Amino acid sequence: MRRRLGEWRAYLAMALIVTRREVRDSLRDWRILAPIIILTLFFPVLMSVTARLAINWLASYGAPLIGTRMIPFLLLIVGFFPISFSLVIALETFVGERERRSLEPLLTTPLSDGQLYLGKTLAATVVPLMASYLGIAIYVMGLYAAIRYFPPSPLLLQIFLLTTVEALVMVSGAVIVSSQTTSVRAANLLASFIIVPMALLVQVQAAIMFWARYNVLWWIVVALFVADLILVRMGVRIFNREELLGREIDQINLRRIGRQFWRFLLQPPDEALQPRADGPLRVGVLRWYWRDIPALLGRHRLSIGMVVVLMLASLALGWFFAPRYPLPPQILDFGSLSPESFESVGMLGFLPNFTPWSILFFNLRSLALSSLLAVFSLGVMSFLPIMSTMGIVGFLAHQIASAGHNPWIFLAAFILPHGWLELPAVVLVTAFALRLGASVVAPPEGLTVSDGLLLALADFIKVFFLVAIPMLIVAAFLEVYLTPQVVLWVFGRG
Repeated sequence: MRRRLGEWRAYLAMALIVTRREVRDSLRDWRILAPIIILTLFFPVLMSVTARLAINWLASYGAPLIGTRMIPFLLLIVGFFPISFSLVIALETFVGERERRSLEPLLTTPLSDGQLYLGKTLAATVVPLMASYLGIAIYVMGLYAAIRYFPPSPLLLQIFLLTTVEALVMVSGAVIVSSQTTSVRAANLLASFIIVPMALLVQVQAAIMFWARYNVLWWIVVALFVADLILVRMGVRIFNREELLGREIDQINLRRIGRQFWRFLLQPPDEALQPRADGPLRVGVLRWYWRDIPALLGRHRLSIGMVVVLMLASLALGWFFAPRYPLPPQILDFGSLSPESFESVGMLGFLPNFTPWSILFFNLRSLALSSLLAVFSLGVMSFLPIMSTMGIVGFLAHQIASAGHNPWIFLAAFILPHGWLELPAVVLVTAFALRLGASVVAPPEGLTVSDGLLLALADFIKVFFLVAIPMLIVAAFLEVYLTPQVVLWVFGRG
């Protein structure tokens, strides 16, 4: 344990060499210091005056509570504005030095890629984050001097933590952008994919603060911390100094992308990571089912297991929250069930017609949404559709149990006749969508980020078209023609 701790200290000490160099250069640049100093010293004073005027004006109209709710929001804004400069500094970390021709000497040092990346990330965070802390302190002191108000300690801690993790997320994302582009202009354009989500997140936090739901802020802190760990791992994994020096211009080679994707799609999974001589690729449908699909399921067993665990957790969560929101007893009366009731209710009102094709379209649309969310969230949000569905099932199962029925019989009658095909198909698509989104963070060994994404997309397409869609088609027919008969037989006897 001591040996590992000593190795980590030595690793961090080498990274801090880069951090000290970068921070020293930032403190010498008046173009960076001047805006940060102005925002740190002037903006908190302005917000203190604004808070006092707002409270007095709203109190004159009999609404002092609204003015009081503005104070935590202004505290958040005071902390957010200085850390926004961390994005500018981070975008310059690699691509800026490359344009100034000062990158080559740095990359020839004995530092590893991880140490270089970590040192640059810390350097882009330190100065703006310290300015943010100072601005928050000035604002709090100004509030106490103006209106004798001091924020509660838990709220103040939340603001400090939110400011820290937001700065780390922006810097981690910006350093990745800086290491993968060839010009500052391209990096600034790609920065919109960082600043826009963060601005939307600030608006969400503002709504939470105006409603005084401060406990929700802890979940946002945890989510941002997890996102930062993902981004840091992604940056360390894909950063390569040789590629950084050798990259000449950002361009998209559609012909190469098409050839690579076609190779991943047609080759067996165990050969996809190996170099292949040029030659014709043959389509083998029988080989896909007999060899490729089992191999892909084995390769993605961790993702499949994760989806199954989250599905069961969502079922339990829906069961746990069901007592807080009881349903009217007449809704749970199964004595009035008839074939017409299934056609009128059809998938809880989401489907205008209770037909196999409408159910199939509904399921495909949900899975397409899950896959799209996975691509834009590094795989994290691929769980939302299946988790929400299983949460509703758990909720209904508890309501059935509260009404005096057996919940296991309910699940067996309403879900099992078609669910034995539908649920595995949904689990497989969700697991492969998770891998598709996560391929950007952790590409397979020996593949670039783009090739790893193409490989994950080829695997996803194989499973989606060869396995999931046939299972969903059969499940849709069973749901329309078999499940209602089973439900009527079980619950409609009385």
